[in-house]
This record gives sequence, C-alpha cells and structure tokens, in this order.
Amino acid sequence: MLSNTTTAADESAAKAPAWAAVASMTLGAFSLVAAEFLPASLLTPIAADLSISEGAAGQAVTMTAVFGFLAGLLIATAARTADRRHLLMGFSLALIVSNLLVAFAPSLPLLLLGRMLLGVALGSFWALSTAVTMRLVPQALVPKAIAVLMSGVSAATVFAAPLGSFLGDIVGWRGVFLLASLLGLVAFAMQWRSLPSMRPASSAKLGTMVEVLMRPGTGLGMVAVLLVFAGHFIFFTYLRAYLETGSGFSVEAISSILLGFGVANFLGTFLAGRMVAKSLRLTLVLVPLLMGTLGLVMVGIGASPVTDILGTVLWGMLFGGIPVAWSSWIARSIPDEAESAGGLFVASIQLAIALGAGFGGLIFDLAGGTGTIAASGAVLLLAAVSIMLGVRTREPVAAAA
Repeated sequence: MLSNTTTAADESAAKAPAWAAVASMTLGAFSLVAAEFLPASLLTPIAADLSISEGAAGQAVTMTAVFGFLAGLLIATAARTADRRHLLMGFSLALIVSNLLVAFAPSLPLLLLGRMLLGVALGSFWALSTAVTMRLVPQALVPKAIAVLMSGVSAATVFAAPLGSFLGDIVGWRGVFLLASLLGLVAFAMQWRSLPSMRPASSAKLGTMVEVLMRPGTGLGMVAVLLVFAGHFIFFTYLRAYLETGSGFSVEAISSILLGFGVANFLGTFLAGRMVAKSLRLTLVLVPLLMGTLGLVMVGIGASPVTDILGTVLWGMLFGGIPVAWSSWIARSIPDEAESAGGLFVASIQLAIALGAGFGGLIFDLAGGTGTIAASGAVLLLAAVSIMLGVRTREPVAAAA
C-alpha cells in the first residue's frame, strides 16, 4: 500500500496541477448537490401533479440519502478495479438519467427510482472525490484544490433551492429537472475532456474499511465528523422554524437571510482553504469551537432580529470550513486508503444528518428553536474537545521536507 501511495505522490508532484480536471469535478459536485436540493423547493407542485401527499413526495429526499449512505460505504470495494475517470463520468451519466426519470415520471415509483439513482451517484462521488483530487494536483496544493471542489457545494447551497423555485414557476417542476439534466451533460463533457486516466491506487475490500476505522485516531476522527455535522444539522434543519417563531421574520425575510447564509458559506469555503494550508489541526478545532460558542451566545442574548441575522450569516461562513478541513484531514492522515476513508466520511455525514434532524425535531418540540441552538452548540463544543484530545493530523509532505 505504501509503495502505491508513494508512487502516486511522486507522480502528482512531477506533474503540473490539473486545474481543468478539478474544475470539471467542481461542476459535477454542483450538479449533484443542486439535484439533491431541488425537491425541497418543488415539493408542492410535484405532489399536486402526481396526486400524492407532500409527505409522500418528500420520500424523494429520503431515498437519495439512504442510497447515498449505502453507496458511500460500498463504492470503493465495488469498483476497486475501475478507472476513476470512467467512474466519475459514469456518475455524471447517472445524474443525467436520474433527472430524466424524475422529469418524465408518471407516478411516484418511477420518481423514487430516479432519486435512488441520484443517491448512488452522489454517495459514490463524495466517497471518491478526495482521493481523486489528491491525484490531480501536487500535494502542497491539495487544500486549495479541495476548497475549489467544495465551492461547488457552497454554490449549490446558495442557488439550488431559490433558483429551482423561481424556474419552477416559469417552466414547471419537470422543466427544472430537464435543465438539471442538461447541467449534468455539461459536467460530463468537461470531465470527458479534462480528466486523466486514473487506475485505482489500491484494491479496497470490505475488510479494508474496518482496518482503516481501527487505525489510531481514525475511529475518533469519524466520531468527531459525526458530532460536527450532527451539531450543524440540529441548528440548520430547524433554522427557518426558529427564525419564524423567534424574531417573527416573514417568509421573504427568511429567504434573504438564508441567501446570506449561503453566500457566507461560499466565502468561508475559500477562507478555509488558506487556513488549512497554514494549520489543519487549528482549523479542525477552531471552527466547531467557534460555532459552538456562537450558538450559546445566541441563546444567551435571546431572539432578536440583529442577533439572529448576524448569527446565521456568521454560522454559514464558519461551516464553510468544515468539509474542506475534514476532506484535507483524510488526504493527509489516510493517503494510502483515501477512498475507503472517503466512504466512511460520507457514511458518517449521512448518519449525522439523520441524527441531527431527528433529535433536533424532538428538542424543538420540547424547547423550541432556542433549545435546538443550545443543543447544537453543546454538541459542537463536545466535538471540538474530542478533536483536541484525540484526532491526529499530519503535516503535508512539502512542509515536512
């Protein structure tokens, strides 16, 4: 394994950074995440057109998450001999087919089939994305490349839901998914032109994930990932409800606040790339520490328009650093099995989303939005402590030299 890793690192250092390939992956990330978020802004017209309830239509989101979880765990093993170039283009093709199935779905089962296919593409892409990015640029530029990749996620977070809702009124919800399939086609074309051939660096097996998880510091690292993302989604899932019930913002005002959240998140992604390049460990500890402290400060001050707006925007900027920092941690700490580690990373995030949304709902029913923010802050502070005490990091090769 180590010889494969060394060879890959040497080859990466010897080549000029393949920024066009990184850009094609960034567009792929944007396309996948945008498609993931679209049902949230189109749920009502989808339900009306298919003559189903909004709850039934909402299972489109559930299907994507469930199959994303499974794909993230299994893709490194299932495709251990496949060229990574072909896999990434295959995920873009799956995205296209998924959106077409949804756009032409005459009933709920076919719509769910399309969303299941999206989940497979989404989970697989994220499981492999860090490992592939490591092979496209020299090691010293990996944090910057990951930040560029994650900017696609931030952009989708900013634009997918509001743009989907806006276009849905013009071309209908089916037209929106047709446009999403065209975006996937553009991503496929860019990947076909720019991605180099990349044979797998190691042959992952199901037992490999267990072996990676048992490495010193890795298991605790995945627990920290779970805590960080769960803490965020306790806050974010019920943010709109808190803003409505706390300071009494209108729907229009909440849309503007969420847009501010997304723009700040986009900015935070790029700032995190610079922070990680200077000190990965400091970034891993500092971001959840600041987020947790911010949550408790918001609770202490109490609901007010100024506090809620500033707190939400600052939260978005801070959270932009989380995916960048943890993807960089995988790249540095588990370089010989980055694909298996990426699968564990994706699975931890999907589980965190489910736990954060589930327990956050119970807390919201008992203590309202203030309770969810307090719980979110507590979980994030616990995450910061666990990272400080047990998560190991490695310096980049260039810095060590």
